[in-house]
Amino acid sequence: MKTIGLTGGIGSGKSSVARVFSSLGIPIFYADASGRKVLESDAEVVKAVTELIGEEAFDENRKANRAHIASIVFNDQTKLDVLNAIIHPAVGRDFQQWKTQQKALYCLREAAILFESGSHKDCDAVICVSATKDIRVKRVMDRDQVSAAEVEARMAKQMPQPEKEKRSDFVIQNNGDESLISQVIKIHLAVNAEI
Repeated sequence: MKTIGLTGGIGSGKSSVARVFSSLGIPIFYADASGRKVLESDAEVVKAVTELIGEEAFDENRKANRAHIASIVFNDQTKLDVLNAIIHPAVGRDFQQWKTQQKALYCLREAAILFESGSHKDCDAVICVSATKDIRVKRVMDRDQVSAAEVEARMAKQMPQPEKEKRSDFVIQNNGDESLISQVIKIHLAVNAEI
């Protein structure tokens, strides 16, 4: 089964694109959801994160204290790099296990930081969802109830959108002028033709 990466900057509309692929029967692995899951369910991850952040990383029910973890790693690049080095391999293992249970011709691996994490190396092709910066900022402000400055700070931590587009095999424009469905179907047919 082929693996197609699905990425794009914050607010680009990856979730909307994923829903269209899902409606075509394509299974989708969400890396962020997997990261949240392995943070609490993978014993090796729990141990390593506790060593990195301290006991306060988890509450008495072994639930991750995400706000505390974020407050530490987003102010310390070295700790963020170490955290990513703990989480990404565990997400990769989770993906491989998930993939063995899928029955479609191909699956999507959705990840905001597909290139940054190195996960693109395990993909047969990559789709980048793109939108103008203004549209992306507004979407995230509306969705997360945050300021434009907060959105731009998050954007600054991601690979620039033009760089993601350049590294991708397919680009979906999600500015509202072109139908997402027709763009997805075109890629779906192209991927199926190669299988």
